[in-house]
Amino acid sequence: MSYTRTIALTSLSMIAFAGNSLLCRIALKHTSIDAASFTAIRLISGAAMLWLVVRMRRGTHGSKGNWPSAFALFLYAAGFSLAYVNLSAASGALLLFGAVQTTMIGYGIYAGERLQKLQLAGLILALGGLAGLLLPGLSAPPLYGSVLMLGAGVAWGIYSLRGSSAGDPTVVTAGNFLRAVPFSAVLSVLMLHGASLNTAGIWYAVLSGALTSGIGYAIWYTALPALKATHAATIQLSVPVIAALGGIVFLEEPLTLRLILASIAILGGIALVILDKQDAQRVAPADAASRHG
Repeated sequence: MSYTRTIALTSLSMIAFAGNSLLCRIALKHTSIDAASFTAIRLISGAAMLWLVVRMRRGTHGSKGNWPSAFALFLYAAGFSLAYVNLSAASGALLLFGAVQTTMIGYGIYAGERLQKLQLAGLILALGGLAGLLLPGLSAPPLYGSVLMLGAGVAWGIYSLRGSSAGDPTVVTAGNFLRAVPFSAVLSVLMLHGASLNTAGIWYAVLSGALTSGIGYAIWYTALPALKATHAATIQLSVPVIAALGGIVFLEEPLTLRLILASIAILGGIALVILDKQDAQRVAPADAASRHG
């Protein structure tokens, strides 16, 4: 794959991921659709689009996946939608991204990874940024929505960890989206008393599922093999920034000093952890070779 094509596909996928936050926030703020219905339509649309992508690529139904991963995917999608009832696009994306990366880094530590001093400083900085964002105050995001979004981030982190070695990611994701649909149907039944649908809200949910989720993931998985691990990890730091800019432009959301400082702390801290981790992984093989030389 050429460098130009890799950059183009990567940029499109980051815009798609940020677009999920914007479409969900627009739907829940400017239409009458409820969060449970949005979740169900998003998952159904995503499953249909990914099924088509898999059929076009391989000529199969892409029925792979598993129920535990599908449940984690559902928890992410449901928490994501419910949280955006009262979170801004920027704060929601920042909380989600911070929780995803913290979950994955935390699992690495649990599994025996040792943090270097710079990594530890970065982790402390990121956690401090999350804490600072959630401290009570006029510009703090609502606690209920924040907890839901953090939970969604943890679920997505678990989903990512489970899928890191599960085979073709597009095929696996298609299967998991399909398996997540029954869970979303149960949620819709449980929240039937608050169900509300309208044409605009349905279209936003379809776009979120088919375009920014289904096509977005397919594009990302196409570009991913051409990216170095460091680049693939750090480029995702752009998602909350793109979501924040989109929220300002399309939703007239304010950009507060608290959000700016928290973003710098969270994204900067995670970048330190990821970049230093990659440096350590490059140095380790060299040290091993020198010891055996």
